[in-house]
Amino acid sequence: MRSVREFSTPPTVQLPTTGARAGNLTDDVVSNARAHSSTTVLTRRDASGAWVDVSAAGFLAEVTAAAKGLVAAGVAPGDRVALLSGTRWEWTILDYAIWCAGAVSVPIYQTSSADQVGLILADAGVRAVLVENAALLARVDQVRDSVPDLTHVWTIEEGALDALAAAGAPVSDADLEARRTSRGRDDLATLVYTSGTTGEPKGCMLTHGALMDEITLATSELPELFDEGASTLLFLPLAHVFARIVQLGCMRARVRLAHSSDIRMLTRYLGELQPTFVFGVPRVFEKLFTTASQQAAADGKSRVFDRAVETAIAWSRARDAGRVPVRLRAEHALYNRLVYGRLHEALGGQCRWAFSAGAPLGERLGHFYRGTGITVLEAYGLTETSGAVTLNSAAAQKVGTVGRPLPGTTVRVSDDGELLFRGPQVFRGYWRDEAATAEVIDDTEDGGWFHTGDVGEVDDEGFVRITGRKKELLVTAGGKNVSPTVLEDRLRSHPIVSQCMVVGDGEPFIGALVTIDADTFGQWAEARGRKGRLADLVDDPDLVAEVQRAVDDTNSAVSQAEAIRKFTILPADWSEEGGQLTPSLKLKRAVVMRQFRRDVAALYGR
Repeated sequence: MRSVREFSTPPTVQLPTTGARAGNLTDDVVSNARAHSSTTVLTRRDASGAWVDVSAAGFLAEVTAAAKGLVAAGVAPGDRVALLSGTRWEWTILDYAIWCAGAVSVPIYQTSSADQVGLILADAGVRAVLVENAALLARVDQVRDSVPDLTHVWTIEEGALDALAAAGAPVSDADLEARRTSRGRDDLATLVYTSGTTGEPKGCMLTHGALMDEITLATSELPELFDEGASTLLFLPLAHVFARIVQLGCMRARVRLAHSSDIRMLTRYLGELQPTFVFGVPRVFEKLFTTASQQAAADGKSRVFDRAVETAIAWSRARDAGRVPVRLRAEHALYNRLVYGRLHEALGGQCRWAFSAGAPLGERLGHFYRGTGITVLEAYGLTETSGAVTLNSAAAQKVGTVGRPLPGTTVRVSDDGELLFRGPQVFRGYWRDEAATAEVIDDTEDGGWFHTGDVGEVDDEGFVRITGRKKELLVTAGGKNVSPTVLEDRLRSHPIVSQCMVVGDGEPFIGALVTIDADTFGQWAEARGRKGRLADLVDDPDLVAEVQRAVDDTNSAVSQAEAIRKFTILPADWSEEGGQLTPSLKLKRAVVMRQFRRDVAALYGR
């Protein structure tokens, strides 16, 4: 396929014109309750641990009660109300309640520090906050003096919904309906602060119209996911824009939605709920693959598993080529009985579709999952594009790409390789920051293009491939441009590797910092009779050789000038708590370079 400079996907659905009243995000909740009152739209765990279904009518009643409480507390149209909580069913109730009250929701990651919470609350001029528990309440209390507009704080685990319902009892249905319908397409719906991989986070202004258009386009492109009888378990942080779009899409299509923020219970909950599709970031699918590999090793079936992996990949690639050889079909059928079923069980047994976004999944893993019967559809987007701006669908998928632009959306590749987009879902700008807005939305003669900061290419069928970040391209001392993303994605897919960062800007060759997966290391060490902590074994010859094999495999995908020539195994993994990863598990390169500058220097003999 040849590359093109610009590609537009024609509109397939009629969207309201800019400026039209055309309702707001809460209309889905109201129309569901009226036309599908008994349909289950939410499933939540009660005090006994049992899953309880909530009908469309019941959902609207809970949203209405909470919204009346906000109105009674003095929350006015346009006021900002923050949600500081993990992923739980109350989050979804309160998100819609804020909109029904005419206010603007401001999601904040529950892992945010007190300083980060204070910065967002003050910058957004937040009027009220809904926190999950006492620990998060304490963080708000630490910074409350710096947030002069803050008048109310409720705690979810201390009866926030009941308190709001009681306080809102005097508010009439008519008054709330007038408040709800006062908001239109052009009104601000949510202020989502970027996770801040570099610099201070900025508030992205997303309107009701942008989000409505996003979910209209996404659900129309993915009928296999958002169909009658579909269900999903949402476990990503709802402060992340992609998780938010899943929430909105499920409510639009009446897909049964359940929540969990406890990753330790994920396997159990998936088994209990048996969702038809799941949504995650690449690390979730990498970890699932690693767990399956570890289990095979523990059962003494590593060779069988490795052969099953190669067969799945070969089968998927052969299908793309239009012909699956007879022998490969037979091998695939064998491993489908022996191996692939375990992956299906790990996702609950009914899952045939998965959605991955936030970072590239990698072509190898994409083919592997499709070869096992679980199709992982990759998408691409940012907070600034209200979620997905490109996606693969069942009808149009190309493994290794992030799909084609959504209908009515255009992608352009700039002279320096940066991806630019124009479409109905692009954000209005950054909150109270015109200078930052002007940096990413141009005002040229054919202006309105959003500059993503990502480097990529587009083939003549419109499929987009991400090759790196514009600001993260490495230029070696020899003048070779190297995208770290390609190397990191492939190296991270090896079971022994947890995280990695490729370095070499201005250096004579490419190097890498590597962290080890704790679970895999435990089994690896036990199988070899090693005792002690990882920190004591980073120089173990067998461990170094294992990582070298992963590096060699990674290097096979790039030229010699781009290959990793040296690496260092670090004694501890990177994490969000350690500051090296964002809440969506993206690498904070500047932080890693600062924290591990001596390790980087040692790679080059300094």
